[in-house]
Amino acid sequence: MNSPNSTPPAAENVTVCSAKGCRADAVWVLAWNNPKLHTPDRRKTWLACEEHREHLSQFLGVRGFLKDVVTLAEWERRSSAADG
Repeated sequence: MNSPNSTPPAAENVTVCSAKGCRADAVWVLAWNNPKLHTPDRRKTWLACEEHREHLSQFLGVRGFLKDVVTLAEWERRSSAADG
């Protein structure tokens, strides 16, 4: 049994598409923010496979939430640069 503070196995590097029911490897990062809930600089992320990138982008875009779409590799490079 997991305690409330334990991390599920393999949760650190989850790169699976965020589309409901999809288990494909993510290729894209969709950075978004809900201005009613988040400060302007805050970015939440969804991951997307090739098949679902457009659908998820449209879902966020229609709501005015979508801020950026980049490849997962580019997102990781940006994160590494910011950390280093």
